[in-house]
Order: sequence, then C-alpha cells, then structure tokens
Amino acid sequence: MDYGHELVFGTFLTPAVDNPGRVIALAQLTEQVGLDLVTFQDHPYQPRLLDAWTLLSVVVAQTQRVKVATNVANLPLRHPVVLARSVAALDLISGGRVELGLGAGGFLEAVAANAGPRLTAGQSITALEEAIAIMREVWTPSGGGIRVEGKHYTVSGAKRGPQPAHDVEIWLGAYKPRMLAVTGRLADGWLPSAGHAGPDELAPMNKIIDDAAVEAGRDPASVRRLYNVSGQFTGRGGFLQGPEELWIEQLAELTLSEGMSTYILGSDNPDDIRRFAEVAAGVREAVDAGRRGGSPAVAAPVVEGRFTVVPTPPPAVRRSAVQLLDESDRPTGPALDPERTYTPYQLSSGQHLIDVHDHLRAELEQIRDLVEQVAAGSLGVGQARSHINTMTMRQNNWTLGTYCESYCRLVTTHHSLEDASLFPQLRRADPALVPVVDRLQEEHRVIHDVLEGVDKALVALVDGSGDIDGLRAAVDLLDDTLLSHLSYEERELVEPLARLGVI
Repeated sequence: MDYGHELVFGTFLTPAVDNPGRVIALAQLTEQVGLDLVTFQDHPYQPRLLDAWTLLSVVVAQTQRVKVATNVANLPLRHPVVLARSVAALDLISGGRVELGLGAGGFLEAVAANAGPRLTAGQSITALEEAIAIMREVWTPSGGGIRVEGKHYTVSGAKRGPQPAHDVEIWLGAYKPRMLAVTGRLADGWLPSAGHAGPDELAPMNKIIDDAAVEAGRDPASVRRLYNVSGQFTGRGGFLQGPEELWIEQLAELTLSEGMSTYILGSDNPDDIRRFAEVAAGVREAVDAGRRGGSPAVAAPVVEGRFTVVPTPPPAVRRSAVQLLDESDRPTGPALDPERTYTPYQLSSGQHLIDVHDHLRAELEQIRDLVEQVAAGSLGVGQARSHINTMTMRQNNWTLGTYCESYCRLVTTHHSLEDASLFPQLRRADPALVPVVDRLQEEHRVIHDVLEGVDKALVALVDGSGDIDGLRAAVDLLDDTLLSHLSYEERELVEPLARLGVI
C-alpha cells in the first residue's frame, strides 16, 4: 500500500570517534549532493562513537538545509524531559531541521553497566510509552505543570517548553509485535533496518502498525515509513546489489507496494553517497509516474565519458605589489590519463570543489565592493560633517567589518576542513599527491596570516588609527593570494577527487 508520503533520502553515517572531521565532511557531502537527511546511531555506552547530540549540533552548525536525526536515540540513558528539551533547543537553533528517531534501548546489559536502569525487554517498552507521553507534554506550550505518574518515569509539576520550531516527528525503531503496535498508536514514523526486516517482511509488519493505528483512531497514513538500507552498486542480484537502475526500480517498487517513503543509506563511502543522490532522483521520477497511473520510468544507464571539469585559471591581473606565494616551484601531481573515463558521479566530486571556490570568489568580490562604497562615502569628510553623517559613516564601517569578519571565518573554516579531512585522505589514496598537498597546507598558513592582516586593517579603520587605503591594500593582497591558491588547488585536485572517490 502506498501511503502517499513525500519521498525523503538521507544517510546513516558512522560517528567514529577516531576521525570526527571525516564524519562532519560526510554530513556536509550529504547536503551538497542534494540529499535531505543526516542520521547517526546513539550508543552512549560505546566510547568508540561520538556522542550523538553533540555531533548533531555540530552538523546543523556546518550545514544550511539538511535535516538531522538520531537513528535511534537510546532512551534508557537519556531522560525524556532532558531529551525533549535537547531536541527542542536544537530544532530552534537549526530553524526546524531536527527529527527524533527513538528506541527502547536494545542493549539492556550495556545500559545497566553505564548507570542506566536494569529493565527487561517488556519493561523497556512500557518505559518508552511513558517517555513519549512526557516528551509531547514538554513540547506542548500550555496546560500547566507536567504531571505523569508511570511505572518508570514520574514527572511532578515540571515546567513546559521550550516548544520546537516545528512539529518534531518521533520515529520508532521497531520489529516485534508489541513495539510495532506502539508505533501505530503513538509514533509519527516507523524506522526499521533492511538487515533486520527484509523487503519481504515489511507487509505483515506494516499491517500490525496499521491495525494499531486504526484501533487508536488514527489514520495509518499518519505514520511515515522509513527504511535503513545498504547495498552495492556493482554486480546484479538480490536487494540493492547492482547498478543504479536496479536500486531505482527496487526502491520505487517498495514505495508503491509497501509504502516506504524515506530511504536512509548506511554507508561512509563518499562515492556511494553521490550515487545514492542520483538514485533518489530516479526513484522520485519513477514513483511520480506510478502514482499518476503510468508505468514507472525506466532509469537511463550511467554513461562514462572523458574528464570535462575545467579548473579556474589564475587571475590575469594582480592588484598588490607584494607577492607571498612562490608560484614558480609549486609541485605538480600525476598527469591526466587521456584514455580514462569518468562517471557523472565522479565528475561531480571535482566540480564541487570548484563550486565551493566560486562561492569564496563571489564573496571576495562583495568585500571589494563594500570597501569601495565606504571609500566613496569617505570623500570630503571634514570637521564640519554633521553628527548624522558621522554616525552613518560609522555604521557603514561596522557593516563592512561584520562582512569582512564573516568572510575570514568562512575561508578559515574551508581550509580547516580540508586540512583535517580531505588532505589526509588524498595522501593515503595517492602518495604522488603528497608534495602537492603539503604545499597547499603551507599556503593555507600564508593565507591565514593575510586574513589576520585584513582583520587588523579593519580594526584600524573602525577605531580611527588607520584609513581606507590601508584596508584596500590588505584586501588587494588577500585577493591576489587567495585567488592564486584556489586556482592552483583546482588545477591539482579536481581530477584526483574524481578518480579517487574522496571528499
């Protein structure tokens, strides 16, 4: 049965404690390729995994659009009142980008070993039902103090709030009849994994959810059906074991026949994530056709071709008399193999680096425009200038200052992510790139010093110890240095990014 839900696609990433930068980069890649959702497992008793809520907070700070969720939160080690307020706070901070995957706590001995309650499986489900009621009360803005008398949780007059930015959905990880029935009665979504509930097992499990929903006076369609999936894009045979066309066909069929509508890929492979974005587009097209009453669209085969990504050339005009980067002895990586072919997914990796750099270039042009606007406003300023004009000039300076400071942080963040995640991967994947990567990191340090110079010139302009010419000179030096570096980085990395499948 197709419940008619909007299709959503996301990732289920491993929150490995030994490489946090890579985890964040994969979350950003999820957004960059057009997917909708980033999720993480929550096992507070496992020291090899990053804390889920800390990680989700960083992800929403480092992204703009993608939603985040636990997959699923470990309730016994997260008190429902505190968890509800954590969810609401992050939802408010992110502008409504948080959902809650929730579980009863499958590893009961590990929970008890980490100061959690020692519950049986049945008791943990009862505790889950109580917790859902408590959390919804916390999120309800009116009604006086919260009072819940349960077997496992007692809340006596707790204050309500904060209210989330949007109606946060609670998705339950459930497999057995009692938990499935709880999902139908109380939850907004069902979140199983294909490894524990294969495609042929979904129909009877969906029926339990639907029957429980109807018995509780709910529309079964009010429960979203999510699915953690994994597979391979090579070979053919079995569920999600083959090329993109097979994935599209199988996932579209699951939507139209079983009502699954949110597909979450369990993979830490950047190339798989890029391919899954292409699968998502194909599934949407096929499901749209099926819902209109036509035949699901047949996915076109992926065609490989030559390397077509064009790096940005270095600037033709230099603005500063100072040159900080020695462009004559920059190392060069392996030459492009003219016979090699690349898939569209591989090409998109190299193109993404250029797109990020183009954003930095556009922002730099805006800074230059702001400097010139302030310079034009400064002409003719004298002692007789009115107080209003003086205040306007100060406001212009502070507006420029805010923008320059934001840009400096943007560039620094971009370089920090490259240093922490991208560059180590490139070194491991192709030793011939080590000299190039080392030089790029050296140039990052030079650019950091140039950014410091812009900041100092800006402070001097605002406090009156400097002038617009000093700021203009600092921006000119940044312009020459940064644009030269971005061009060099693209020249050396766009092809390896496509060839090696790293972020």
